[in-house]
Amino acid sequence: MRIALANDHAGTALKNQIKAYLESEGNEVKDFGAYDEESCDLSDFVLPAALSVARGECERGVFVDGTGYGSALIANKVSGIYAVMCQDPLCAKLARQHNDSNVLCLGAKIIGTVIALENVRVWMHTEPLTAEKYARRIEKVKAINDEYCVPVR
Repeated sequence: MRIALANDHAGTALKNQIKAYLESEGNEVKDFGAYDEESCDLSDFVLPAALSVARGECERGVFVDGTGYGSALIANKVSGIYAVMCQDPLCAKLARQHNDSNVLCLGAKIIGTVIALENVRVWMHTEPLTAEKYARRIEKVKAINDEYCVPVR
């Protein structure tokens, strides 16, 4: 699977560990930066990464900043992005099962490396539930996206 990675200065170290894990699992990773811990603006990296997922160039994304909330806010402005912020593996599992999320956002200042990597592992290996009620709910969210979000150019 091709995975887009993005981060700000607060997420660089954790992003690099996630990148190594994803590559060890056989995934192709497209790293949109940041590449060091020098202060930077998160949107400069998250927006291009989110666009790559929305356009189908990458199948999923993992974005890391200090809290994870900034990445989710930015990413969810892009049509076709269903970004979630998860602080534990149960939330990561449910975000895939119930919502078919395509972007996982993590807070490097909120959770440690072990939990973050477990979140990524669980999220990457969980498929959406196929029962009619879950599929119907996911389709409703996609219909809202299609009606109210401007298509990606």
